[in-house]
Amino acid sequence: MTVASDPVRTPRRAFWGDARFFLGLLLIVASVAGVWLVVAAARQTVPVYAAAHTIVPGEPIAADDVTVVDVALGSVADTYLGEGHLGGAVVATRTIEEGELVPAAAVGDADAARTTSVVVRSAVDVPASVEAGTVVEVWAAPLLERGVYDKPRILVADATVVSVTRDDSMIGGGAAALELVIPRDDVSATLSAMADESALSIVPTTGAGS
Repeated sequence: MTVASDPVRTPRRAFWGDARFFLGLLLIVASVAGVWLVVAAARQTVPVYAAAHTIVPGEPIAADDVTVVDVALGSVADTYLGEGHLGGAVVATRTIEEGELVPAAAVGDADAARTTSVVVRSAVDVPASVEAGTVVEVWAAPLLERGVYDKPRILVADATVVSVTRDDSMIGGGAAALELVIPRDDVSATLSAMADESALSIVPTTGAGS
């Protein structure tokens, strides 16, 4: 008598094996999607303002003083002045270099500005490194009598140059008229020194022009 042999049985794949496969597939898809989102976010640009020229503290900022550029800033976009946010009377609260993106923190209300601008004439040569945006000290030597001056002293410790007009044709050479942004608290002393014909000198602060 022939004994019938049992058919070879194919082992069934465990359910947990299929689940692990699909879980791995989902992780791969999620990873690819995450990378795509990061790349897409990095490529997104927003229009913000950049300084069209060097803007000094206290200087009013108008549409002609800035240009609109599209930049990918990501999560820090809100820290810069965006297009359309230049309404009202605003001034720079610090020096903004030409081409620099305008930080929102570097712009303030004109009515609250604590600086103003004056024009002074330097009695001595002004270094070539002194230009718009340079931070300088203003020194004054009070006039004692015609041609005789007292010891120089610091009149304004922190001034910012708006513009420089040099006049090399004057005897002695190097004299210059400078428009400066100075603290309002220093205005009275500065005007008094000019009225008293004190000899004024412009000295760049340490590191200026480097």
